[in-house]
Amino acid sequence: MVRKEFVVTEVQKLMNNVENIRNVAIVAHVDHGKTTMTDSLVARAGLISKELAGSQRMMDFDEQEQARGITIKAANISLGFEFQGKDYLINLIDTPGHVDFGGHVTRAMRAVDGIVLVVDSVEGIMPQTETVLRQALKERAKPTVFINKIDRLINELKLDAAGMQQRLLKIMAGINKIIENNCPPDQKEQWMIDVAKGNIAFGSAYNKWAVSVKSMQRFNIGFKDIFDRCSAGDHAFLVEKSPLDEVLLEMMVTHLPNPKFAQKYRIPVLWKGDSNSDVGKSMLECDPNAKTVGICFGVVYDEHAGEVGIVRLFSGKVGKGDMLYIHSKKAYSKVQQVGIYMGPDRVQAEKIIAGNIGACVGLKDIYVGETVSTDIIEPFEQIKHYSAPVVTKSIEAKESKDLAKLIEVVRGIAREDPTLRVELNQETGEHLISGMGELHLEIVEYKIKNEKRVNIITSPPIVVYQEAISGSSPEVEGKSPNRHNRLKVMVEPLSEAVLAAMDEGTIPDGRPKGKELVEKLIEVGFKRDEAKEVWDIYNKNIFVDGTKGVQYLNEIEELVIQGFEEAMAKGPLAKEKVSGVKVTLTDATLHEDNIHRGPAQMLPAIKRSIYAAILIAGDTLKEPRQKILIQTLQDYAGNVINMTNGKRGQLVDMQQEGENATVTTVIPVAEMFGFSNELRGVTQGRAIWYQEYAGYAPVPKELMPKIVRQIRERKGDKPDPPTPQDFLD
Repeated sequence: MVRKEFVVTEVQKLMNNVENIRNVAIVAHVDHGKTTMTDSLVARAGLISKELAGSQRMMDFDEQEQARGITIKAANISLGFEFQGKDYLINLIDTPGHVDFGGHVTRAMRAVDGIVLVVDSVEGIMPQTETVLRQALKERAKPTVFINKIDRLINELKLDAAGMQQRLLKIMAGINKIIENNCPPDQKEQWMIDVAKGNIAFGSAYNKWAVSVKSMQRFNIGFKDIFDRCSAGDHAFLVEKSPLDEVLLEMMVTHLPNPKFAQKYRIPVLWKGDSNSDVGKSMLECDPNAKTVGICFGVVYDEHAGEVGIVRLFSGKVGKGDMLYIHSKKAYSKVQQVGIYMGPDRVQAEKIIAGNIGACVGLKDIYVGETVSTDIIEPFEQIKHYSAPVVTKSIEAKESKDLAKLIEVVRGIAREDPTLRVELNQETGEHLISGMGELHLEIVEYKIKNEKRVNIITSPPIVVYQEAISGSSPEVEGKSPNRHNRLKVMVEPLSEAVLAAMDEGTIPDGRPKGKELVEKLIEVGFKRDEAKEVWDIYNKNIFVDGTKGVQYLNEIEELVIQGFEEAMAKGPLAKEKVSGVKVTLTDATLHEDNIHRGPAQMLPAIKRSIYAAILIAGDTLKEPRQKILIQTLQDYAGNVINMTNGKRGQLVDMQQEGENATVTTVIPVAEMFGFSNELRGVTQGRAIWYQEYAGYAPVPKELMPKIVRQIRERKGDKPDPPTPQDFLD
């Protein structure tokens, strides 16, 4: 019998028993039933009634989540359970499934040791299913699986028992293929999904029942019983025999690791410090009595408490009054309060202990991915987001008196959501926000207007392009305005291997530190001498010092790096971000008196020479694309293909099953505005579609001049782009 409610004091007690803690994220494609499934666990812990579980969607407590029927942000809850005579604490994170909010999933993976992957039995493995599973495996979070909506196979697809089994085996094989390709090699056998192991369950979250091999044995249910009862609509029998919460809890407790076990293999992947040091050993052991080390994986703004950092602790403990070192700020900050999340509520607690997830109030200007610790240590690897902001809107305050408040609000939202990019223009009062898609920006607008009470005017969506080069340049010489300094540079495209390593995060942005990066650069094709002379990596561009014996060069290094970063932030063609370029400084002639080589001289010298070299190398635009999966009736498949072809779509795959067709295509984001209305038109409303980020690709040559002109005019520049000579005079 489950105790009715574990209050925070009891959760606090359970935090001490690391063997019986599980940190788990519920992940899935949109609408596959994560939040509905989570309700059954919340009900079991006594926080909502069992009758309301499945329809209340407690973890979707945000007003917009309730209105739209989707999860928008990750929600945390700490639940206490009694299972087979032992008390367990499960720190649960319910994550969004919509691609626009995928950043929340990425961040949650850093905090958990295991996941429950929810898959709709009819839709099967969808784009976001694969994405979230790959992200979990990359962060070394062990998977278990719940295949949901089993009743749909019988009632909608009219499958018999054999057909159902075939369908489920196909889904399992697809999941195992992803696990095999992405999991740690030494964990392959343990992590693969297998009915016999019991790390996969099947059921109906809405109807609150599930079965696994263990529950079928324990409750004496066969596959035929499930088929017969679902066909008859007798879900009550299945709930009574094999309730969802019991099966899920058993699967999490048995098959997902406790923090102490998980940190032994997770820490060496997430943290590049010395595992044999005292701090390394204490994290590997999840030692609550050691010095504190944790990572902030979420930031929530509370109007009463200010910024609240949601932290996973890997060692030590945190309580009110403790001083923690914030690594990006290079300063200590005082914890004013700690708490535990109960869905919508943050409840005050005494301490957060190693291996647990909790809230810290008072850590000034903390951001997502921040390392917090008692001492100054090597920070954790950056949390790597797998998609980029592709749609931008201009926003400005309706009334000038609200301008300061708008800037504060936008900065706060950007700290909460690192996938949102914000550019503030203090002079014009116009600000640019870039997000993952139209829905992402809609939610941000709603927050600013309705939650933060700032009236704003927004522009129609704008696409975020990138500038890149199609070839290499010869040596180009740029002069400082006073003509006393000359810098020579060359530019060339970075190889696919280097760009892939940057995407994976193995070559991070920033000034190179240590020998490790040198070895990584050599692995992807850099010569050793060149790899040692990398000065800066910025926005997927690399600056290399290729000079020999230049006097005073060390004195202008900082200015050269600043000029390089400014040039990469706004390219010469359309003032869009530059990506994929290697800039090599080949020679420099510098005035002996440093008064003649200050910022006003050196910044133009380096920027103008880089701009001229980029234009000579062949500056091109790249546009973001979305991979679109469209499910419709076979009769409409031809219309869908014609419509997507008209939007410069590239057909990737088309599959037919019975009356249904699935079309997969890649379409530029610029062609996606109004897509849903057009799709409804050509399918008479009988289509559902999903999208995911598909990277950048060159804009077709015939469209480039027109797009460049449009961007330049929008930014208030002359319509015609500059020539190399404009920067060399």
